[in-house]
Amino acid sequence: MARGNKMTDLQVKKNKLVKNLQELGSVLVAFSGGVDSSLLLALAAKTLGNRCLAVTANSISYAEHERLDAQKLATRLGVRHLYVDMDQMGVPGFVENGPDRCYYCKKALFTKLKELAAREGLAAVVDGSNVDDSSDFRPGRRALEELKIVSPLQAAGLRKEDIRALSRELGLFTAGKSSYACLATRIPYGEAITPAKLARVEQAEDLLMKQGFTDVRVRVHGDLARIEVNPGQITLLTVMHTRNKVVQGMKKLGFDYVCVDMEGFRSGSMNAQLKNKEQH
Repeated sequence: MARGNKMTDLQVKKNKLVKNLQELGSVLVAFSGGVDSSLLLALAAKTLGNRCLAVTANSISYAEHERLDAQKLATRLGVRHLYVDMDQMGVPGFVENGPDRCYYCKKALFTKLKELAAREGLAAVVDGSNVDDSSDFRPGRRALEELKIVSPLQAAGLRKEDIRALSRELGLFTAGKSSYACLATRIPYGEAITPAKLARVEQAEDLLMKQGFTDVRVRVHGDLARIEVNPGQITLLTVMHTRNKVVQGMKKLGFDYVCVDMEGFRSGSMNAQLKNKEQH
């Protein structure tokens, strides 16, 4: 009975989402190829047809495997899909990497998206923020609110588990996809971001994913790589054959030290340093 109620609740949320999209009339979807924006795009395309445009940002902090996933899904959905070039290194506040880095970056990107939506005659720019996003430190939300970006998943009350369930229902390959985030989130606040650092993070995470690890993050602390993986896979990292491959690969990328975070993958784990400073 509980399962039945849950499914009913999920359908109510889905119906609310569809209604919200219908009321908007036409949308530009900020599309990263992740779990959230993929569901949003699929339902927007189904609801609005050619009044839906997917736009993906080409930027230095956007991993290549994410770009390929975005391209693949947009093609499968038959959605018109554009790319905008984003010079993050030229965005004031990005390189300096302060706690508000995401605010400056989102403000610059979504300003571009709003301008594109206006040129295309689309009523709104929508993003894939969901209810769970409000539980973490996300300065980028302020930029979205200032620019009046619409978050239909959040407005419909959808959580990450709901989004995955609806994605399975629609047969989207992103349903079980690991959460991902901008590569800049791997570098401690206050440490300058460089193209070389971002490239090294991407290569390090690719190395782990090729070994079968999921929910991967390689947080960079100088010449030390702090590896976060799904907690259920931590033991696998200590198996000699795998451990040797990972250590050798990380050292080839220029890391002098390689360690495993025993807490495993945690979205936004770099924010712990902000909480510690507040407490002291």
